[in-house]
Amino acid sequence: MLACQRHLFDLPDDVSFLTAASYSPLPVKVQEAGQEGVTRKARPWLYGREFREVVCERARAAAAAVIGAAPRDVALIPSVSYGFAAAAKLFDVPAGSRVLVLEDDHASPVLEWQTRAADAGFSVETVRRPGDGDWTSAVLDAIARAGADPVALASISSVHWADGAALDLGAISAALKQAGAGLAIDATQGAGVLPLDVQSLDPDFVVFPTYKWLLGPYGRAFLYVAPRHQDGLPLEQTVSGRHRITSNETTYFQDTTHVTDARRFDMGQRDYFVTMEMASVGIEYVTALGQPHVEAYTRDLTDRAANALPDALVPQRVHRAPHILSLSVEPDRAQVLEKDLAQQNVFVSARLGRLRVSPHVYNDARDIDRFVAALTSRL
Repeated sequence: MLACQRHLFDLPDDVSFLTAASYSPLPVKVQEAGQEGVTRKARPWLYGREFREVVCERARAAAAAVIGAAPRDVALIPSVSYGFAAAAKLFDVPAGSRVLVLEDDHASPVLEWQTRAADAGFSVETVRRPGDGDWTSAVLDAIARAGADPVALASISSVHWADGAALDLGAISAALKQAGAGLAIDATQGAGVLPLDVQSLDPDFVVFPTYKWLLGPYGRAFLYVAPRHQDGLPLEQTVSGRHRITSNETTYFQDTTHVTDARRFDMGQRDYFVTMEMASVGIEYVTALGQPHVEAYTRDLTDRAANALPDALVPQRVHRAPHILSLSVEPDRAQVLEKDLAQQNVFVSARLGRLRVSPHVYNDARDIDRFVAALTSRL
């Protein structure tokens, strides 16, 4: 059983920070990696090109391990929106087909396709929030809906950010493959906590950042590109994406053909080793804890809260993610409750009229009990 990791964070005992789904605090060793990176940038003559390459490849390997990918299939990117923009450039949605998105899903897996739909002649179909919280069945019904245009792609989150429901990606992937359709996954709210194996799922794209559950900084994210799409054009044209462009020889453009794996999709200015190293340290730490242990630990905490609160507030356990508990408070009170609880150093998030509680490995039963006591005193 995983023990509380609070001692590895700069988190005071009187603070109950229960909003990892928004952003996490940094472990002390991730902070130290950033401070060391800033020191290196202050004295760059001590670190050559080889060092920068090592930093990039360390981050790539760490991210690949989270989703069971080969490092060569993962690109270094700055954000989830960047990842979906790159994916949309690679995935041809035929005219007259559908792209499925979730109602009130986060912006990145939705807006990219909405922006392209009119010019490309396809439609974006919004799968409506199911009353019972079963997003998986709702998506499966949309895929199989009789008389509808063919599905080309489902662009969906693995966990809905607002209501905390987890989707069965295995069932959805199988249905999409039977329909000859693709799958793009926003794993922002799942990577590091829930199992996600690209070898078995075979998605077209997976995108996730580091600043939430992977305990890293802002500005670092990763894009998995299935090998079948790796011959496409990247969003940016960079030196690192080409075979041989070198500034220290007499000929600059020696071989401008693209590299043959997902490294061609790396962002420009990827050599930002300050936050790249922070991302590596955070991901390696979460990976070392073990995904099943993190999942079980956070589920124990959300179950503790759910069992102590009125049933009317709590979503069905069968559909909710283990690490996110979104409570059905009166919609107009969610933001008020968030502010009231913060006055007591209990931090949760108001999201679309719900109160979202999202503990991580730095939380313990005392945090949950403090939250429950503070909330029930105001209900």
